[in-house]
Amino acid sequence: MKSRITTCLLLFALLIASCSPSSSQAIPTYDPFAPVGATNVIPGMQDGMTLNSTPGPRGAAPTRAPLSVILPPRNQGAVPAPPTPDSPHPLPPPREVVDQYTIQAGDTLASIAQGYGVTLDALMQANGLTNPDLISAGVVLNIPPVETAFAPGSSFKIIPDPELVYGPASIGFDLEAFIKEKGGYLADYLQEVDGETLSGSQIITRVAENYSVNPRLLVALLEYRSGWVTNQSPSNIDFPLGNYEAFYAGLYRQLAWASDNLNRGYYLWRANAISSLLLGDGAYVPLDATVNAGTMGVQYFFSLYNNRATWDLDVSDSGLYQTYNRFFGYPFHYDVVSFRPPYLAQPPMQLPFEPGVTWAFTGGPHGGWDDGSAWAALDFAPPLEGLGCSPSDMWVTAVADGYIVRAEDGSVIQDLDNDGYEQTGWTVLYMHIDSNERVEAGTYVYAGDRIGHPSCEGGISNATHLHIARRYNGEWIPADGALPFIMDGWVSSGEGIYYDGYLTRGATVLHAEEGVFEGVNLISR
Repeated sequence: MKSRITTCLLLFALLIASCSPSSSQAIPTYDPFAPVGATNVIPGMQDGMTLNSTPGPRGAAPTRAPLSVILPPRNQGAVPAPPTPDSPHPLPPPREVVDQYTIQAGDTLASIAQGYGVTLDALMQANGLTNPDLISAGVVLNIPPVETAFAPGSSFKIIPDPELVYGPASIGFDLEAFIKEKGGYLADYLQEVDGETLSGSQIITRVAENYSVNPRLLVALLEYRSGWVTNQSPSNIDFPLGNYEAFYAGLYRQLAWASDNLNRGYYLWRANAISSLLLGDGAYVPLDATVNAGTMGVQYFFSLYNNRATWDLDVSDSGLYQTYNRFFGYPFHYDVVSFRPPYLAQPPMQLPFEPGVTWAFTGGPHGGWDDGSAWAALDFAPPLEGLGCSPSDMWVTAVADGYIVRAEDGSVIQDLDNDGYEQTGWTVLYMHIDSNERVEAGTYVYAGDRIGHPSCEGGISNATHLHIARRYNGEWIPADGALPFIMDGWVSSGEGIYYDGYLTRGATVLHAEEGVFEGVNLISR
C-alpha cells in the first residue's frame, strides 16, 4: 500500500485553536502585504480567528470568505528588529546507550542511520556489517550511542517559522515574475517531470505545494548553492542543491530532496525529538535550544554533506540569510499574526468513504508528503480489491465542507476555511485519486460528497488506496499526539513506528495492517 521509508521521527502536536464566526460578505479588496490597519483588517476579525462563510442550500456554493489570516506588512524600508527571543527549547538528551531497531521491509541501512542520527559507518561497525546493501527484514540492529563532544551550534535565527512552510506568508509572491526579472539560468530552464515539460517556476511551485515548503526559501537556497537565479551560466547544472547521487539529478529531484530535509529538521524540532546534528564529516553538533523551528529546518538541511566549518558559515548571517535578505528583505518581516494561535481544534470530520461500505485501515501515522514531513497521514483501502493497482469503483468522499482548490497528479486539496487558499487555515489532502471522475478544482463540496475513486495515481503506491492528511496554515499536523486525526469519532494514534498505528472509538481498537483482516482493521460508517 505504501513506500516504507523508515525515519525515527517523534511527532508533535500544535496546541493552537481557531474560532469561526459567520460571514456572507463578498470578498473585500485586500492587499496581502499592505500595512495592517483600520483599512486592511477584515471586519470582526480578532487574533487567531478564521472566517468562514455560511453555506446556502446544499449544492449552492457559499460566498467565498475573505483571507483567513492577517498577513504581515511588507515594509522593506523599516529598520530590522531582532526576532523575539524564544524560550529555551526542550531538547532530548543525547542517546548514551545502545538502542535496538528491527529492520522492516523497504528499509535501507542509510535511512536507518539517518533516522537515528548516526553515521552509516558507525552503524555498520556496531553490527559487524561490511556491505550496507545486504540487510534483511526482521533482523535486529544495534544502534550505537551519539557522541557530541563538540562546540554547540549556532543561535542565529535565519527565518521565522512561516517562511519555511507553504503558508500564509507565501500568498502574493509572484514566483514566475521574480525568476524572469532576475534573468538567470533558472528563467529558461525546462525539465520533463512525470511526462510533462515544466519550467523552473512550475517545478518550484509543484514542489512547494506538494511538500508545503515556501517557494521563497527554495529560490534562495537555489541561488545560494548554485547561483541559478542570477547567473546565466552556472557551473553546477545537474546537482544545483548539493546532492550528487545520480538519482537526484535535475532540478525537480534536487528540490524534492531539499524540501524533504527542510521538513525533517522543522518537524523534528517541533517534536522535541532532536538534540544534535550529524554533519557530513561525521562530527556531531549539539543544538542551541533558543532557535526556532524554521531555523532548525535550514540548519538540518545544511548539515547534509557539510563539514563543521562550512555548516557554521551556511547558518550564519553571512550564509543563506544574506542571500535571502538580498532577494526578499528581512526574513522576519514575513512573520504572520496568529500563525500558531494559542489553541487549535480540528473541525468536525467524517470518514472518507460512503456509508454502508467497509474499507480497511491499512496505514497508521506516516509522512504527509514523503517521509520528512510530520506523520500527518493515514491510509485506507477500498473493499474487494486485490493486491496491486487495480481499478476501483468505490468512492472517496469529503470529510468536511469546503472548496477544492487543487485537483491534479493524483492529489485533491480541500480548503476548509473557504477563503480559496491552501496556505491558510485547515486543508485536507486526498492522495492517489484517479483522474477519471475526479472532482474539479473550484468545486464546493459538502461532507460526504464524492471526491473521486482511490487508485495508485500520484506519488508512490503499490496498491489502490487513499492517503489522507491535514495541514493548518501550511503546517502538516501529525495524526498521532495531542491533536489526533478524528473522523466519525475514530481517534488516531501511534507508537512511533512508521505506518503502524491505531484507530480507537470507545472500546473498539483497530490496528493498521497492510491488507484486509476481519476484526483487526475493517472499518465502516
